[in-house]
Amino acid sequence: MTMFNRDYPFEDRRDAGRKLARQLLHLAPQHPVILALPRGGVPVAFEVAKALDAPLDLLFVRKIGAPGYAEFGIGAVVDGASPQLVLNEDIVRQLGPSPDYIRAEMRRQLAEIDRRRKAYCGDHAPISINGRMVIVVDDGIATGGTMRAALRGANKNEPSWLILAVPVAPPEVARDLGHECDQVICLETYKPFGAVGEFYHDFTQTSDAEVVSLLNEARGFGLRVADSARPMK
Repeated sequence: MTMFNRDYPFEDRRDAGRKLARQLLHLAPQHPVILALPRGGVPVAFEVAKALDAPLDLLFVRKIGAPGYAEFGIGAVVDGASPQLVLNEDIVRQLGPSPDYIRAEMRRQLAEIDRRRKAYCGDHAPISINGRMVIVVDDGIATGGTMRAALRGANKNEPSWLILAVPVAPPEVARDLGHECDQVICLETYKPFGAVGEFYHDFTQTSDAEVVSLLNEARGFGLRVADSARPMK
């Protein structure tokens, strides 16, 4: 059951990806890198990467919890060719975790990211995004916390232009995330907003096997332009 009286905007994640790709086709000459948040963002991002003939990679985000309160995030570790630590400075000042604690947690989360990346990508190294146009894709955004960390981490790797592209999000979240990147492309905004899955006819959980299969199929995307890719002016 949906919370609005209308047809579903998206049949499934692949359908959402194809619709999103149509809004991004004009960026193909800029040779962007497509980064998907696993797992649900991968089928969406696959269709974008296929349409733009752009390389596809994953962007893992792992929360760093407060000492003794693992569910209370004080920051996050963001994957990539140069992994980045993103801290909520206000919370860190309030709680005062030691530098040793933060370093240990960062190492622990990086180890988990490495384990997950190997499971999905094998021995393929993360794609460098320095100086490249980057499009970060997920299947939708509800609160924006994870995506905010993802964008801040990606920004630290100095892409030439950073775009957030999602099928659906609350309007205020899409607007706020615009402060973390150069451009936000969101196909549908709704308020009130419940859960992302309410906008999909089929929101079956994306399996590990599907992620691996799509990444393998995408290995050839963008190869013809990879060596000549230039930053957007």
